[in-house]
Amino acid sequence: MSMKRTNVYADPEDLAIIKEAAKRRGISEAEIIRQGIHLAAMANRVWDEPLFSRTFEGTGRTPSEAEVRDAVADAVRRETDSDSGTAA
Repeated sequence: MSMKRTNVYADPEDLAIIKEAAKRRGISEAEIIRQGIHLAAMANRVWDEPLFSRTFEGTGRTPSEAEVRDAVADAVRRETDSDSGTAA
């Protein structure tokens, strides 16, 4: 992987924590900073597709604990039935 050099300003306290962590983990400070940059990039990435593509019909109110438990149990039952080749 090719890399590009850049300069950033950082708080001295953060740099001290990075220095200690690098020593403890046996890796370079630069590697920790690269990992942090990657996490920041991924956290701010805009994805082409939505994370959830399914929509769910609902009543417009928050379901009770029992309703959620029953809905999950029904979904698991349907999934299990379709995996075993038997239709519900």
